[in-house]
This record gives sequence, C-alpha cells and structure tokens, in this order.
Amino acid sequence: MSNVVLFSAVAAVGVLIATIALALPKRAHEDDELRKVAAASAGARSATLRERVNRPFEALAHRSNQRRRLNGGLTLGEHLVRANLKLRPSEFVMIQVGFLIGGALISLLRFGFGPQFVISAVAAYLLPMRYVKYRQGKRLKALNRQLPDALSLLANALKAGLSLPQAMETVARNTTAPIGDELGRVIREMNIGSGTERALANMVRRAGSEDLDLIVTAINIQASVGGNLARILDGISHTIRQRVQIKGQISAMTAQARASGWVITLLPVIVAAILYFITPSYFRPMFHDRAGIELLVVAAVSVAVGNVFIRRIVNFRV
Repeated sequence: MSNVVLFSAVAAVGVLIATIALALPKRAHEDDELRKVAAASAGARSATLRERVNRPFEALAHRSNQRRRLNGGLTLGEHLVRANLKLRPSEFVMIQVGFLIGGALISLLRFGFGPQFVISAVAAYLLPMRYVKYRQGKRLKALNRQLPDALSLLANALKAGLSLPQAMETVARNTTAPIGDELGRVIREMNIGSGTERALANMVRRAGSEDLDLIVTAINIQASVGGNLARILDGISHTIRQRVQIKGQISAMTAQARASGWVITLLPVIVAAILYFITPSYFRPMFHDRAGIELLVVAAVSVAVGNVFIRRIVNFRV
C-alpha cells in the first residue's frame, strides 16, 4: 500500500511540475515583450476582471494550440467554434483545471491520498472536452439536416439572377443556426477582403461536415471550369436529402439496439462506481484480492466485446 501511495504522490507532483513548466514562457525576451504589451495596453485602458483571470491560462492554451497544429489537428479554439461555445481557449483551459482540482479534492476527501486521487483528477479533467465533443456532434447533425433546404434556397436564388455571394447572403438571412451563422460568417469574411474559395474552406474546417465539403468542392470546380451551378446544387441537394432520409430510417430501426448497447456498457460501470463511492469497504475486495481483479478483467473484456459487436451491427455508413 505504501508503494501505491508513493506512486500517487510522484504522479501528482509530476503533473503539477508539468503544468507549471507549460505555463512559463519559452524564452526570457518573450516575457519582456509581454510586459511591454501589457504596459502599453494598461496605458490605454485597464484590464478587465475577465482578462486578469484568464491571463495565467493563456500560456497553457497557446502551448496546446501549437501542439495540436504540429499534429495536424484542430486547435482548441476551433474545437470551441465547432461546438458553438462562446469561450476563449484560455477560459476553457481554466475550466479544465477547475474540474481537475475539484475531482482531486472530492477524491481526497472521500478516499484519501491514493490511486483514486489521480484517476478522479484525470477523469474530471477530461469531462469538459467530452462535453465539447457532444456539442460538436449535436451541431453537426443539425447542420447536415439543414443542408438540403439551404441548397434549394441557394439554387433558387441563383436561378433568380443573383450572384453567388448575394445568394449566400440571402440564404444566411432566411435560415436559422447553424447553417445561417456559418454562411453569415462567410459573407463577413468576404466583405473584409477574403476570397470566396478561402472563406468557404474556412467554413468547411469550422463545420467538419463531409456533405458541406462536397458542396464547397462542387462550387470551386464550377468556378474553375464553368457550368450551371444552380443545376449542380439541385442535384447535390436531392442526393443529400435522400441520404438524410435513409439515415433517419436506419436510426429509427436501430434505436432499441443502440440503447441496449449503452445499457450493457454503462450499467456495470455505474453500479460499481456507486458501490465503491458509497461503501468502499464493500467493493474493496474486487481491487485487492486476486480473484476479484481477475473477475473485473473478465467483466471488462466481456463488456467491451459485447459493445463492439452491437456497434458493428447497428452502425451503417450511408
């Protein structure tokens, strides 16, 4: 038991040191530049409470964005935009750190200083990003459902003699979020000097929709080689509408199986967590006895295999 406590202490200290190291500027002259900029801005106006609270977390958010760019992924700010969360990256990092501290304190008060301390802290730290992923999926589904009607409006506006920017502006005014917000942002980018192709590419990157990527690709090809854009958009709209209809039918037919998969997967985990949190002594043999550990491993493997089979059965790519 002493080895477990020692390992937990070393892990906690390592996480703290890594966080402090990431928060420090990379070079000394960067710190000087930051102080100069802060002094200049302070001369113009005093920093707000929001800026003073976010300042310690800006370095963490900047390092996270750099690492994500090097890996070719989305930055933290782009994740927040996809989820339609009006937060700065530094504010989201502050929320993550707050969840980490809260989870660690709850575990410390309930179980003492042990492996649960690290596990609870890491799990709590990951919760905000899971919520962001949930918001992204929900917004993406809403956008894909709106695409056929938005394409029909765009094609009709083009048939009426409007140019592509004018047609997009008309659609943005007559549709709701999220497609209306995305098209409105495209118009604003074009009004400040961005090209149509670049503004549309930015929209695809923000939205993350394969159907929207197909539409933008068709628009770019038509701009290069010519053709009847309204007819092209009508064809794409019909295809997407059929795909959305088929997806809805498949989702309705597999709803019970998908619910069964979630119940089979989450019910044992939730019951075990509740028992361990309410009465640790009752569930402790499962972690300390060899037979209990073997039973947990077998149960985890069985649940994972069952979940994989159910997901393979109910998942269809249309």
